[in-house]
Amino acid sequence: MIVGLIIACEVAFWVLLAAGLTFRYALKMPRTGLALLLCEPLLEVALLIITAMDLRAGADPSWHHGVAAVYIGFTVGLGHSTIKWADAQVSHRFFDGPPPPKPPKYGMPRARHEWKVAARWITAAAVAAGLLQAAIWYVGDTGETGSLRSWQSRMLFVIGINVVIAGAYTVFPKRAPVLPEERAREKAER
Repeated sequence: MIVGLIIACEVAFWVLLAAGLTFRYALKMPRTGLALLLCEPLLEVALLIITAMDLRAGADPSWHHGVAAVYIGFTVGLGHSTIKWADAQVSHRFFDGPPPPKPPKYGMPRARHEWKVAARWITAAAVAAGLLQAAIWYVGDTGETGSLRSWQSRMLFVIGINVVIAGAYTVFPKRAPVLPEERAREKAER
């Protein structure tokens, strides 16, 4: 039941996103589009409530419940940026909007960008880990919580990977390529 609900929430997320952007741009009804986009969090609230009810009804905590917590966490951490990205893409490709900004390619601006991306992923993983811990406490000592704890360790792995990637861009910033004219000028100055 929980897996089907997670799939339904994911499908509903994309349907609401498409409907919201359609109302916003194609039908020129931005308030209705915004209202549809603001319904997105209701999907996660419903998933959270139904998962909690399933656990309260005596279901053994399983990977299904862990995936539900992870799905909610990732929607909290990455949902807003996904909606912003889709909005910018639709506006530009179909309705003559400005091109979406591209991330910086070099130096510390790129490192700052990578830390912002990492912050979203870390938020997602931290929310998921927190929900998993809440589920562990909710079940208490009476249930087998090993599957939930294994999802928590995966979330720590996600946090670690994102810190390593952003840290690498900070410690080893990518340098802009040297243009042939600049190279010739440097040789002339020597």
